[in-house]
Amino acid sequence: MPKNDRLNGEPNITLGLLDAIGENSQVSQRKLSSELGIALGLTNSYLKRCVRKGWVKVKTIPANRYAYFLTPKGFTEKSRLTAGYLSRSLSFYRQAKNQCDELLGQCNQNGWENIALFGAGDLAEIALVCAMRKPINIIGIIQPEHNEEHFLGFPIFSSVAEIGSVDGILFTEYVQPQSLFESLIFDFDVEKILIPDLLKITRKSDATHTKSKL
Repeated sequence: MPKNDRLNGEPNITLGLLDAIGENSQVSQRKLSSELGIALGLTNSYLKRCVRKGWVKVKTIPANRYAYFLTPKGFTEKSRLTAGYLSRSLSFYRQAKNQCDELLGQCNQNGWENIALFGAGDLAEIALVCAMRKPINIIGIIQPEHNEEHFLGFPIFSSVAEIGSVDGILFTEYVQPQSLFESLIFDFDVEKILIPDLLKITRKSDATHTKSKL
């Protein structure tokens, strides 16, 4: 189970914490912080909340350290959160698949053949599966500050300039999507950027950007 789901923060952080404690009662807060991908202070706050809720029990162990144990209520809550996580994941997949299918269909209607994805991750993976059933050529994935050269066999590029000429871009980045979208429209025609509704990106800045170019 992922320790930190970028699309659903609080429930999954709590689940990740209960999961980690269930696997290792002597896990340190610093280790929890690293696994959850959140600040140490925030980890401490979540841990205290779990203790107050009666989900976690704390015991002192030698060397002035603490051990954390899931209570029966903690195991029940972990099961409830796990079911919720799986439900959200399935819902996300269905929603993402339908929206990517629709947007890639728009590419066909527009006569666009060479498409790039912006963002490597779960949403990009779903988009690639959808693209396999359409007469569309995915040139590659644009991912600023990337460490990998390929994503599922497709080349990764740092920028629009690096990837070269494409007919359109399907936006598939869900980490800080708004700010990355606003950066992208300075390098690529905003009318040729397709965005799944689930990313909740506002296009209000488009008008401002258009005016700035006049």
